[in-house]
Amino acid sequence: MSEHPRDASAWTREHVAGLERTDDNTTPIIYPPEHNTDPDNHIWDTWLLRTPDGTIADVDGYRVIVALSAPNDLLPGKRHDVATHRFYYSRDGREWTPGGRVFASDANVLGSRQWAGSAIYDPDTGEASLYYTAAGERDEADLSYTQHLAVAHGGTVDADEEGVRFEGPWTHETLAHPDGEWYEREDQSRGMIYTFRDPWYFEDPESGDTFLLFEGNTPVPDGSEACGGDPVGQEFNGSVGIARASSDDPTECELLPPLLDAVCVNQELERPHVVYRDGTYYLFVASHRHTFAPGVEGYDALYGFAADSLFGEYEPLNGSGLVLTNPANAPFQAYSWLAYGHRDEVLVTSFFNYYDYDRPTLDDVAYLPEDEQFRRFGGTLAPTVRLGIDGLDTWIRGTLGHGHLPTTEEELPETEAERIARLRSERGEPGRDGYGSG
Repeated sequence: MSEHPRDASAWTREHVAGLERTDDNTTPIIYPPEHNTDPDNHIWDTWLLRTPDGTIADVDGYRVIVALSAPNDLLPGKRHDVATHRFYYSRDGREWTPGGRVFASDANVLGSRQWAGSAIYDPDTGEASLYYTAAGERDEADLSYTQHLAVAHGGTVDADEEGVRFEGPWTHETLAHPDGEWYEREDQSRGMIYTFRDPWYFEDPESGDTFLLFEGNTPVPDGSEACGGDPVGQEFNGSVGIARASSDDPTECELLPPLLDAVCVNQELERPHVVYRDGTYYLFVASHRHTFAPGVEGYDALYGFAADSLFGEYEPLNGSGLVLTNPANAPFQAYSWLAYGHRDEVLVTSFFNYYDYDRPTLDDVAYLPEDEQFRRFGGTLAPTVRLGIDGLDTWIRGTLGHGHLPTTEEELPETEAERIARLRSERGEPGRDGYGSG
Protein backbone atom coordinates (compact mmCIF):
# COMPACT_ATOMS: atom_id res chain seq x y z
CA MET A 1 0.00 0.00 0.00
CA SER A 2 1.41 3.38 -0.95
CA GLU A 3 1.27 6.26 1.49
CA HIS A 4 -0.42 8.44 -1.13
CA PRO A 5 -2.39 6.39 -3.66
CA ARG A 6 -2.02 9.22 -6.16
CA ASP A 7 -0.60 12.69 -6.06
CA ALA A 8 -3.67 14.14 -4.33
CA SER A 9 -3.72 17.78 -3.34
CA ALA A 10 -2.90 18.15 0.33
CA TRP A 11 -4.22 20.34 3.12
CA THR A 12 -1.17 20.62 5.32
CA ARG A 13 -0.27 21.62 8.86
CA GLU A 14 1.59 24.58 7.39
CA HIS A 15 -1.65 25.77 5.78
CA VAL A 16 -3.78 25.43 8.91
CA ALA A 17 -1.19 27.14 11.09
CA GLY A 18 -2.65 30.33 9.61
CA LEU A 19 -6.22 29.70 10.79
CA GLU A 20 -7.58 32.85 12.42
CA ARG A 21 -10.97 34.44 12.94
CA THR A 22 -11.33 37.76 11.12
CA ASP A 23 -14.17 40.09 10.13
CA ASP A 24 -14.06 38.50 6.65
CA ASN A 25 -14.76 34.96 7.86
CA THR A 26 -16.69 35.25 11.14
CA THR A 27 -20.48 35.22 10.94
CA PRO A 28 -22.72 37.32 13.21
CA ILE A 29 -24.42 35.88 16.29
CA ILE A 30 -27.52 33.87 15.35
CA TYR A 31 -30.77 34.29 17.23
CA PRO A 32 -33.67 31.83 17.13
CA PRO A 33 -36.15 32.44 14.31
CA GLU A 34 -39.74 33.37 15.05
CA HIS A 35 -40.86 30.04 13.60
CA ASN A 36 -38.91 26.83 13.08
CA THR A 37 -39.00 25.28 9.63
CA ASP A 38 -40.53 22.08 11.03
CA PRO A 39 -42.52 22.26 14.29
CA ASP A 40 -42.29 18.49 14.84
CA ASN A 41 -38.75 17.57 13.84
CA HIS A 42 -35.15 18.55 14.33
CA ILE A 43 -33.56 19.19 10.95
CA TRP A 44 -29.85 19.63 10.27
CA ASP A 45 -27.71 18.76 7.19
CA THR A 46 -29.64 20.24 4.25
CA TRP A 47 -29.25 20.13 0.47
CA LEU A 48 -31.08 21.57 -2.53
CA LEU A 49 -32.98 19.64 -5.15
CA ARG A 50 -30.91 20.37 -8.28
CA THR A 51 -30.97 19.56 -11.98
CA PRO A 52 -28.02 17.49 -13.29
CA ASP A 53 -26.07 20.60 -14.33
CA GLY A 54 -26.27 21.93 -10.76
CA THR A 55 -29.04 24.49 -11.28
CA ILE A 56 -31.51 24.82 -8.42
CA ALA A 57 -34.57 22.88 -9.56
CA ASP A 58 -37.85 24.66 -10.24
CA VAL A 59 -40.72 22.22 -9.73
CA ASP A 60 -43.79 24.07 -11.03
CA GLY A 61 -42.70 27.21 -9.23
CA TYR A 62 -41.46 25.50 -6.06
CA ARG A 63 -37.92 25.18 -4.71
CA VAL A 64 -37.27 22.02 -2.72
CA ILE A 65 -34.75 21.18 -0.01
CA VAL A 66 -34.01 17.82 1.62
CA ALA A 67 -32.71 17.56 5.18
CA LEU A 68 -31.72 15.03 7.79
CA SER A 69 -34.44 14.84 10.41
CA ALA A 70 -35.40 13.28 13.72
CA PRO A 71 -38.39 13.78 16.04
CA ASN A 72 -37.90 16.90 18.14
CA ASP A 73 -38.82 15.11 21.37
CA LEU A 74 -35.57 13.14 20.98
CA LEU A 75 -32.48 14.50 22.72
CA PRO A 76 -30.55 16.41 20.02
CA GLY A 77 -27.38 14.41 20.64
CA LYS A 78 -29.21 11.19 19.70
CA ARG A 79 -30.56 12.44 16.39
CA HIS A 80 -27.92 10.80 14.16
CA ASP A 81 -28.97 7.38 15.45
CA VAL A 82 -32.41 7.63 13.83
CA ALA A 83 -31.81 10.12 11.00
CA THR A 84 -34.07 9.98 7.97
CA HIS A 85 -34.73 12.29 5.01
CA ARG A 86 -37.55 14.82 4.97
CA PHE A 87 -38.27 17.49 2.37
CA TYR A 88 -39.53 21.05 2.42
CA TYR A 89 -40.79 23.30 -0.37
CA SER A 90 -41.29 27.01 -0.94
CA ARG A 91 -42.46 29.42 -3.63
CA ASP A 92 -40.89 32.53 -2.15
CA GLY A 93 -37.67 31.01 -0.74
CA ARG A 94 -38.49 32.32 2.74
CA GLU A 95 -41.33 30.20 4.14
CA TRP A 96 -40.74 26.46 3.89
CA THR A 97 -43.59 23.96 4.09
CA PRO A 98 -42.85 20.48 5.53
CA GLY A 99 -43.59 17.84 2.91
CA GLY A 100 -42.97 14.75 5.05
CA ARG A 101 -40.56 11.89 4.52
CA VAL A 102 -38.90 11.58 1.14
CA PHE A 103 -39.46 7.83 1.17
CA ALA A 104 -43.00 7.30 2.41
CA SER A 105 -42.20 3.63 2.92
CA ASP A 106 -38.77 2.69 4.22
CA ALA A 107 -39.15 -1.01 3.41
CA ASN A 108 -36.25 -0.99 0.96
CA VAL A 109 -34.12 1.86 2.31
CA LEU A 110 -30.52 0.80 2.90
CA GLY A 111 -28.89 1.19 6.32
CA SER A 112 -30.48 1.39 9.74
CA ARG A 113 -30.64 5.16 9.18
CA GLN A 114 -29.76 7.54 6.37
CA TRP A 115 -27.22 10.34 6.46
CA ALA A 116 -26.45 13.18 4.07
CA GLY A 117 -26.23 13.13 0.29
CA SER A 118 -27.64 15.00 -2.71
CA ALA A 119 -30.81 15.07 -4.81
CA ILE A 120 -31.04 15.35 -8.60
CA TYR A 121 -34.21 16.12 -10.59
CA ASP A 122 -34.82 15.78 -14.33
CA PRO A 123 -37.23 18.57 -15.32
CA ASP A 124 -38.10 16.84 -18.60
CA THR A 125 -39.36 13.64 -16.99
CA GLY A 126 -39.96 14.58 -13.36
CA GLU A 127 -37.72 11.68 -12.29
CA ALA A 128 -35.41 12.00 -9.33
CA SER A 129 -32.31 10.29 -7.97
CA LEU A 130 -31.49 10.57 -4.28
CA TYR A 131 -27.86 9.83 -3.40
CA TYR A 132 -27.34 9.16 0.30
CA THR A 133 -25.22 7.59 3.01
CA ALA A 134 -26.47 4.23 4.25
CA ALA A 135 -25.34 4.21 7.90
CA GLY A 136 -25.40 0.93 9.78
CA GLU A 137 -26.97 -2.26 8.48
CA ARG A 138 -30.64 -2.85 7.81
CA ASP A 139 -32.41 -4.41 10.84
CA GLU A 140 -29.20 -4.54 12.91
CA ALA A 141 -29.68 -5.51 16.55
CA ASP A 142 -26.98 -3.15 17.82
CA LEU A 143 -26.25 0.27 16.39
CA SER A 144 -23.18 0.24 14.15
CA TYR A 145 -21.36 2.96 12.26
CA THR A 146 -20.49 1.18 9.04
CA GLN A 147 -21.16 3.46 6.05
CA HIS A 148 -21.52 3.10 2.32
CA LEU A 149 -22.79 5.14 -0.63
CA ALA A 150 -26.29 4.41 -1.90
CA VAL A 151 -28.85 5.72 -4.38
CA ALA A 152 -32.62 5.68 -4.62
CA HIS A 153 -33.97 5.99 -8.16
CA GLY A 154 -37.13 5.35 -10.14
CA GLY A 155 -39.31 7.84 -8.24
CA THR A 156 -40.59 11.24 -9.27
CA VAL A 157 -41.11 14.72 -7.85
CA ASP A 158 -44.56 16.09 -8.58
CA ALA A 159 -46.24 19.39 -7.72
CA ASP A 160 -49.55 21.19 -7.99
CA GLU A 161 -51.38 23.94 -6.13
CA GLU A 162 -51.53 21.68 -3.07
CA GLY A 163 -47.75 21.39 -2.84
CA VAL A 164 -44.88 19.02 -3.68
CA ARG A 165 -44.76 15.21 -3.43
CA PHE A 166 -42.00 12.62 -3.77
CA GLU A 167 -43.66 9.62 -5.39
CA GLY A 168 -42.36 6.03 -5.53
CA PRO A 169 -41.79 3.25 -6.01
CA TRP A 170 -38.08 3.74 -5.34
CA THR A 171 -35.32 1.27 -6.03
CA HIS A 172 -32.51 1.48 -3.48
CA GLU A 173 -29.08 0.23 -4.54
CA THR A 174 -25.55 0.25 -3.12
CA LEU A 175 -23.08 2.35 -5.10
CA ALA A 176 -19.75 1.79 -3.35
CA HIS A 177 -17.95 0.57 -0.24
CA PRO A 178 -14.45 1.78 0.73
CA ASP A 179 -11.84 -0.21 -1.17
CA GLY A 180 -9.13 -0.27 1.52
CA GLU A 181 -6.52 1.01 -0.94
CA TRP A 182 -7.58 4.56 -1.80
CA TYR A 183 -10.24 4.77 0.91
CA GLU A 184 -9.92 3.35 4.41
CA ARG A 185 -12.25 0.53 5.47
CA GLU A 186 -13.75 0.40 8.95
CA ASP A 187 -11.44 -2.46 9.96
CA GLN A 188 -8.42 -0.31 9.02
CA SER A 189 -9.46 2.66 11.12
CA ARG A 190 -7.31 3.11 14.22
CA GLY A 191 -8.81 6.14 15.88
CA MET A 192 -11.93 8.23 15.44
CA ILE A 193 -14.93 6.94 13.49
CA TYR A 194 -13.97 6.23 9.90
CA THR A 195 -15.84 8.01 7.11
CA PHE A 196 -17.26 6.92 3.77
CA ARG A 197 -20.29 9.13 3.24
CA ASP A 198 -21.96 12.26 1.86
CA PRO A 199 -22.23 11.50 -1.90
CA TRP A 200 -22.49 14.73 -3.87
CA TYR A 201 -23.48 14.61 -7.57
CA PHE A 202 -21.50 16.95 -9.81
CA GLU A 203 -21.56 17.45 -13.57
CA ASP A 204 -18.31 19.02 -14.76
CA PRO A 205 -19.34 22.02 -16.90
CA GLU A 206 -16.10 21.88 -18.89
CA SER A 207 -16.17 18.20 -19.85
CA GLY A 208 -19.80 17.22 -19.32
CA ASP A 209 -18.62 14.18 -17.32
CA THR A 210 -20.44 13.34 -14.10
CA PHE A 211 -18.97 12.40 -10.73
CA LEU A 212 -19.81 11.77 -7.12
CA LEU A 213 -17.72 13.52 -4.49
CA PHE A 214 -17.72 12.03 -1.00
CA GLU A 215 -15.96 12.07 2.35
CA GLY A 216 -13.39 9.37 3.05
CA ASN A 217 -10.14 8.61 4.83
CA THR A 218 -6.73 7.96 3.31
CA PRO A 219 -5.20 4.68 4.55
CA VAL A 220 -1.89 5.30 6.34
CA PRO A 221 0.08 2.04 6.68
CA ASP A 222 1.73 0.90 9.89
CA GLY A 223 5.26 2.23 10.18
CA SER A 224 4.55 5.19 7.90
CA GLU A 225 6.72 8.27 8.32
CA ALA A 226 3.66 10.46 7.76
CA CYS A 227 3.28 12.89 10.69
CA GLY A 228 6.92 12.23 11.54
CA GLY A 229 6.04 8.70 12.56
CA ASP A 230 3.54 9.89 15.18
CA PRO A 231 0.90 7.12 15.32
CA VAL A 232 -1.67 9.41 16.93
CA GLY A 233 -1.36 12.03 14.22
CA GLN A 234 -1.79 9.34 11.57
CA GLU A 235 -5.28 8.66 12.86
CA PHE A 236 -6.31 12.03 11.44
CA ASN A 237 -6.47 11.19 7.75
CA GLY A 238 -9.52 12.77 6.16
CA SER A 239 -9.89 12.94 2.39
CA VAL A 240 -12.22 14.13 -0.34
CA GLY A 241 -13.02 11.15 -2.52
CA ILE A 242 -14.40 11.05 -6.03
CA ALA A 243 -16.09 8.43 -8.18
CA ARG A 244 -17.03 8.44 -11.83
CA ALA A 245 -20.81 8.47 -12.25
CA SER A 246 -23.24 8.59 -15.17
CA SER A 247 -25.98 11.01 -16.17
CA ASP A 248 -27.88 8.10 -17.76
CA ASP A 249 -27.49 5.36 -15.13
CA PRO A 250 -27.72 6.54 -11.50
CA THR A 251 -26.26 3.23 -10.28
CA GLU A 252 -22.95 3.63 -12.14
CA CYS A 253 -20.08 4.32 -9.74
CA GLU A 254 -16.36 3.78 -10.29
CA LEU A 255 -14.02 4.80 -7.48
CA LEU A 256 -11.17 7.11 -8.44
CA PRO A 257 -8.19 8.28 -6.35
CA PRO A 258 -8.98 11.12 -3.91
CA LEU A 259 -8.93 14.78 -4.88
CA LEU A 260 -7.57 16.07 -1.57
CA ASP A 261 -6.27 14.63 1.67
CA ALA A 262 -5.62 16.05 5.12
CA VAL A 263 -3.32 13.40 6.58
CA CYS A 264 -1.91 14.59 9.93
CA VAL A 265 -4.32 17.53 9.84
CA ASN A 266 -8.00 16.55 10.10
CA GLN A 267 -10.03 13.35 10.26
CA GLU A 268 -13.35 14.56 8.80
CA LEU A 269 -13.77 16.60 5.61
CA GLU A 270 -17.55 16.49 5.61
CA ARG A 271 -20.04 17.05 2.80
CA PRO A 272 -17.55 17.92 0.02
CA HIS A 273 -19.06 19.86 -2.87
CA VAL A 274 -17.91 22.05 -5.75
CA VAL A 275 -19.03 25.45 -6.99
CA TYR A 276 -17.77 26.31 -10.49
CA ARG A 277 -17.25 30.02 -11.12
CA ASP A 278 -15.51 31.70 -14.06
CA GLY A 279 -13.26 28.75 -14.89
CA THR A 280 -12.36 27.98 -11.28
CA TYR A 281 -13.44 24.94 -9.26
CA TYR A 282 -14.14 25.86 -5.65
CA LEU A 283 -14.11 22.78 -3.43
CA PHE A 284 -15.78 23.20 -0.04
CA VAL A 285 -15.91 20.95 3.04
CA ALA A 286 -17.21 21.35 6.58
CA SER A 287 -15.21 20.23 9.57
CA HIS A 288 -15.20 20.29 13.36
CA ARG A 289 -12.87 21.73 15.95
CA HIS A 290 -12.47 18.32 17.60
CA THR A 291 -11.48 16.49 14.39
CA PHE A 292 -8.21 18.39 13.96
CA ALA A 293 -5.05 16.47 14.86
CA PRO A 294 -3.20 17.10 18.12
CA GLY A 295 -1.18 20.27 17.89
CA VAL A 296 -3.56 21.84 15.36
CA GLU A 297 -6.13 24.43 16.44
CA GLY A 298 -9.16 24.70 14.17
CA TYR A 299 -12.81 25.66 14.29
CA ASP A 300 -16.22 24.31 13.41
CA ALA A 301 -16.17 25.94 10.00
CA LEU A 302 -16.57 25.88 6.25
CA TYR A 303 -13.20 25.34 4.55
CA GLY A 304 -12.43 25.77 0.87
CA PHE A 305 -9.90 25.18 -1.89
CA ALA A 306 -9.59 26.28 -5.52
CA ALA A 307 -8.17 24.78 -8.70
CA ASP A 308 -8.37 25.38 -12.43
CA SER A 309 -9.59 21.83 -13.07
CA LEU A 310 -11.75 19.40 -11.15
CA PHE A 311 -8.78 17.16 -10.42
CA GLY A 312 -6.61 19.93 -9.04
CA GLU A 313 -4.12 20.91 -7.90
CA TYR A 314 -6.15 22.57 -5.13
CA GLU A 315 -4.87 25.51 -3.12
CA PRO A 316 -6.48 26.53 0.18
CA LEU A 317 -8.62 29.66 0.05
CA ASN A 318 -7.34 32.59 2.08
CA GLY A 319 -4.02 30.79 2.59
CA SER A 320 -5.35 28.54 5.38
CA GLY A 321 -8.54 27.14 3.87
CA LEU A 322 -10.85 28.93 6.33
CA VAL A 323 -13.91 30.44 4.64
CA LEU A 324 -16.66 30.80 7.27
CA THR A 325 -16.76 30.14 10.99
CA ASN A 326 -18.75 30.97 14.09
CA PRO A 327 -17.81 33.74 16.53
CA ALA A 328 -15.62 32.84 19.49
CA ASN A 329 -18.45 33.38 21.98
CA ALA A 330 -20.81 31.09 20.00
CA PRO A 331 -18.41 28.55 18.46
CA PHE A 332 -21.05 25.91 17.66
CA GLN A 333 -24.00 28.05 16.58
CA ALA A 334 -24.04 26.75 13.00
CA TYR A 335 -22.67 23.78 11.10
CA SER A 336 -22.83 21.76 7.86
CA TRP A 337 -22.41 24.69 5.50
CA LEU A 338 -23.30 24.22 1.83
CA ALA A 339 -22.19 26.75 -0.79
CA TYR A 340 -23.98 27.13 -4.11
CA GLY A 341 -23.98 29.51 -7.03
CA HIS A 342 -27.11 31.61 -7.34
CA ARG A 343 -27.41 34.26 -10.02
CA ASP A 344 -24.18 36.30 -9.75
CA GLU A 345 -23.60 35.28 -6.12
CA VAL A 346 -22.33 32.45 -4.00
CA LEU A 347 -24.70 31.76 -1.11
CA VAL A 348 -24.10 29.47 1.86
CA THR A 349 -26.76 27.63 3.82
CA SER A 350 -26.29 25.74 7.10
CA PHE A 351 -28.27 24.63 10.12
CA PHE A 352 -28.78 26.34 13.47
CA ASN A 353 -26.85 24.15 15.89
CA TYR A 354 -26.11 24.86 19.59
CA TYR A 355 -26.48 28.49 20.67
CA ASP A 356 -26.16 30.29 23.99
CA TYR A 357 -23.33 27.82 24.49
CA ASP A 358 -19.61 28.63 24.56
CA ARG A 359 -18.01 25.67 26.29
CA PRO A 360 -14.83 24.41 24.58
CA THR A 361 -16.36 21.19 23.25
CA LEU A 362 -19.75 19.82 22.23
CA ASP A 363 -19.04 16.82 24.44
CA ASP A 364 -19.99 19.03 27.37
CA VAL A 365 -23.56 19.30 26.10
CA ALA A 366 -24.23 15.93 27.74
CA TYR A 367 -23.53 17.47 31.16
CA LEU A 368 -26.40 19.93 30.78
CA PRO A 369 -29.86 19.09 32.13
CA GLU A 370 -32.05 17.62 29.40
CA ASP A 371 -34.29 20.69 29.24
CA GLU A 372 -31.19 22.83 28.62
CA GLN A 373 -29.99 20.47 25.89
CA PHE A 374 -33.30 20.99 24.11
CA ARG A 375 -33.36 24.74 24.70
CA ARG A 376 -29.88 25.37 23.34
CA PHE A 377 -30.29 23.33 20.15
CA GLY A 378 -31.60 25.21 17.14
CA GLY A 379 -32.52 22.24 14.95
CA THR A 380 -33.64 24.40 12.05
CA LEU A 381 -32.24 26.37 9.12
CA ALA A 382 -29.60 28.99 9.89
CA PRO A 383 -29.35 32.41 8.21
CA THR A 384 -28.06 32.31 4.64
CA VAL A 385 -24.62 33.87 4.16
CA ARG A 386 -23.66 35.88 1.08
CA LEU A 387 -20.07 35.03 0.19
CA GLY A 388 -17.72 37.18 -1.84
CA ILE A 389 -15.12 35.31 -3.91
CA ASP A 390 -12.22 36.75 -5.88
CA GLY A 391 -9.59 34.23 -6.90
CA LEU A 392 -8.25 32.67 -3.70
CA ASP A 393 -9.81 35.32 -1.45
CA THR A 394 -13.24 35.10 0.16
CA TRP A 395 -15.18 37.33 2.53
CA ILE A 396 -18.63 37.66 4.04
CA ARG A 397 -20.74 40.12 2.07
CA GLY A 398 -23.73 39.91 4.39
CA THR A 399 -26.44 37.60 5.67
CA LEU A 400 -30.08 36.92 4.84
CA GLY A 401 -32.86 35.36 6.91
CA HIS A 402 -33.02 31.81 8.24
CA GLY A 403 -33.07 29.47 5.23
CA HIS A 404 -33.65 32.32 2.78
CA LEU A 405 -33.13 31.21 -0.82
CA PRO A 406 -33.69 34.29 -2.99
CA THR A 407 -35.96 33.94 -6.01
CA THR A 408 -34.73 34.77 -9.50
CA GLU A 409 -36.45 38.15 -9.52
CA GLU A 410 -35.68 39.15 -5.95
CA GLU A 411 -33.39 42.14 -5.56
CA LEU A 412 -31.04 41.64 -2.63
CA PRO A 413 -30.21 44.48 -0.24
CA GLU A 414 -26.94 46.33 -0.52
CA THR A 415 -24.55 45.02 2.10
CA GLU A 416 -22.45 47.30 4.26
CA ALA A 417 -19.30 46.20 2.41
CA GLU A 418 -20.98 47.00 -0.91
CA ARG A 419 -22.13 50.40 0.35
CA ILE A 420 -18.57 51.29 1.41
CA ALA A 421 -17.16 50.04 -1.90
CA ARG A 422 -19.75 52.09 -3.81
CA LEU A 423 -18.97 55.24 -1.85
CA ARG A 424 -15.23 54.72 -2.37
CA SER A 425 -15.80 54.23 -6.07
CA GLU A 426 -17.91 57.38 -6.27
CA ARG A 427 -15.07 59.26 -4.57
CA GLY A 428 -12.49 57.68 -6.86
CA GLU A 429 -10.77 55.86 -4.00
CA PRO A 430 -9.21 52.40 -4.43
CA GLY A 431 -10.87 49.53 -2.55
CA ARG A 432 -11.92 45.97 -2.91
CA ASP A 433 -14.98 45.41 -5.04
CA GLY A 434 -17.71 44.25 -2.67
CA TYR A 435 -19.01 41.90 -5.34
CA GLY A 436 -15.77 40.11 -6.17
CA SER A 437 -15.67 37.83 -9.22
CA GLY A 438 -18.55 35.68 -7.98
